[in-house]
Amino acid sequence: MRPQRIIRPDTAFSVGRPSTKKRPRDEDGKHLAFIRGLGCVKCGDHRSVDAAHVRMASPVHGKQEPGLGQKPDDKWALPLCRSHHNEQHDISEDVFWSGLNINPCDLALALWGCSGDDDLGEAIISLQRSKGAGV
Repeated sequence: MRPQRIIRPDTAFSVGRPSTKKRPRDEDGKHLAFIRGLGCVKCGDHRSVDAAHVRMASPVHGKQEPGLGQKPDDKWALPLCRSHHNEQHDISEDVFWSGLNINPCDLALALWGCSGDDDLGEAIISLQRSKGAGV
């Protein structure tokens, strides 16, 4: 009798190992349009607003830092006018947001939760802006 060879699938012992596969980015064009329709988080300007994606990690929020050349999911986008978006890129993200006394992940999730409701989105941003101004 000839011995049989058992062939294991590649995933046989992969339990507990982190996946090396890239997870596809969650994109939501309607949410980005909502974000671009709000005022800048820093100055309130409504002209030339970008959907600025928060790149920094936040384990508390279950947010991982994306790799180089990867953009975060669209739920992590915040409204910044072009000038302040550029400023945020010129200095480190954590310095920019801590200077405003804003947790960008909290704010992004709040806006994600009310996506499409312009009045509520503006109210949330207004509250964050006043908090950042020390009011």
